[in-house]
Amino acid sequence: MFVLLPQTAGGLLALSPVCEALKRRGCAEEGECLPVEGMPVQFLPAYNPLLVEALAESRETRYAETVTRVLRPEHLAAIMVQTGRDKDRQRFATFMEEAEQDLDYLRSVLERHQLTERFNLWKSAS
Repeated sequence: MFVLLPQTAGGLLALSPVCEALKRRGCAEEGECLPVEGMPVQFLPAYNPLLVEALAESRETRYAETVTRVLRPEHLAAIMVQTGRDKDRQRFATFMEEAEQDLDYLRSVLERHQLTERFNLWKSAS
């Protein structure tokens, strides 16, 4: 789960307030995760402009009885391209085929974050 975090005086991002609040509600750490409603969740700071934009443009969605926000598929595709890990490259072709996306919006995201060239390389390789 990506989160926006306040910076400390030294410029560091601190997850401790989130972790402490969840622990007060009875969540116990499980490695890098905290269980939230029975689901292990790893909290990751939005550490670059693409992730900050993805959070700002996320969409409200209901999962069972819980209302949450989910990143747009266009941002997920751009994050895969930006991250560039082998596992992202492997998922990319399937994601592009199966996820409903607004291709004009995806192009604008890629352009804003200088990812168009890498996206085109990945797309041609898949």
